[in-house]
Amino acid sequence: MREMSDTCDVLIVGARCAGAATAILLARAGLDVRLVDHAPGIGDTLSTHALMRPGVAMLDRLGVLPRIVEAGTPAVTRTRFAYGRLQTVDIAVKPMGTAAGLYAPRRYLLDRLLCEAALAEGASLSLGTRFETVIRDRAGRVAGAELRLHDGSSRTLKASLVVGADGRNSHVAQAVGAGTIRRDPRRAAMVFGYFDGIPNEGYRWLFDEGLQLGLIPTTGGRHCVFAACRPSEFQERLGDAPLFGLARALSPWAPGIAADLIRSAGAERLRRFAGAPGHIRDCAGPGWALVGDAGCFMDPATAHGMTEALLDAGRLASSWIAGQETLDDYRDRRRAQVGTIFAITQRIASFDWNLDDLTALHRDLNEAMRSELADIDENLPPASLATSAWRAGSDRPAALGGGIAADSLGDLARGGIS
Repeated sequence: MREMSDTCDVLIVGARCAGAATAILLARAGLDVRLVDHAPGIGDTLSTHALMRPGVAMLDRLGVLPRIVEAGTPAVTRTRFAYGRLQTVDIAVKPMGTAAGLYAPRRYLLDRLLCEAALAEGASLSLGTRFETVIRDRAGRVAGAELRLHDGSSRTLKASLVVGADGRNSHVAQAVGAGTIRRDPRRAAMVFGYFDGIPNEGYRWLFDEGLQLGLIPTTGGRHCVFAACRPSEFQERLGDAPLFGLARALSPWAPGIAADLIRSAGAERLRRFAGAPGHIRDCAGPGWALVGDAGCFMDPATAHGMTEALLDAGRLASSWIAGQETLDDYRDRRRAQVGTIFAITQRIASFDWNLDDLTALHRDLNEAMRSELADIDENLPPASLATSAWRAGSDRPAALGGGIAADSLGDLARGGIS
């Protein structure tokens, strides 16, 4: 382990996909980055897993996509939208960069690989480390944080930038006083599980009045299968016997698969998510920034949360490295892109639509994602060029080096990554 220091360039609170991706990009640029997470290990977490094209483009830029594929995550080469029983739209997914298609990695794999990549770029990682509060300089600018280490001791770490990547109930957002720009109470309730033996026919998104289902091929040959509806209708549609409810909802589109769900009972236990209100928070201020769900949480209805987390990492890193210490560029780019997708997502989650409305919403969503792809192309170089290109454009020197706790791949694995 390297010698510890009480000062760094960037402290990132939260080592899931938003935080770890941000750490990769900033450490790759030569900054001293400390990544901390309160969990003792980086295991599985609630997720739909599905990445959209901008999210896959970000994984390509981050350089982790080949390892995701090597670990048994299949390419998704087509997407199907079924609107009721009669209208079906099939879309071929074109290859992009090193990607043969879209991907939907399990979170125990994706988050672990992102953390490993951050360590390989020179970041340090401390698991079992809890964020307590921020510290400020005399002008009121955030200048670091108070941390509680895994052994119960406290530590003050000074940083030029503190990044909250600690989820929708972000303690960093609360500590810095991040304002809420938009709040939306609309939400969907869902049940989901993992099943073996379903053929990979790409992403399948199935809709009817008041109902949404998805079949998502993920790591290890399994599919994530979910059904969602209004919370007020969940008990009637899905709640009493969730496996049977899930199969019953799927049966009109895929009766054979529905019957297989009942016979197999699932490779893992079914999970329920009651939904949560959406929000967009102010994403940056003097000495601080928010990425991922900490800054914007939207319903899983469009499966855009992981993609948005990775995009936030790219937006923030490119802005900070370019010398935008006020982060106005990050704030402006994020506001221009997130607002539209947030509005579309929350409308879909409300189930306050007919099928014609829904097809129009999906067209709007596709256009919004084109804008996100254009932003990546404009602001983030490919992974093979990133280190030399970004270091050449940065006059921000690395601060004192040193890890807080784990700073090797072995330490990361011993931290409980499954």
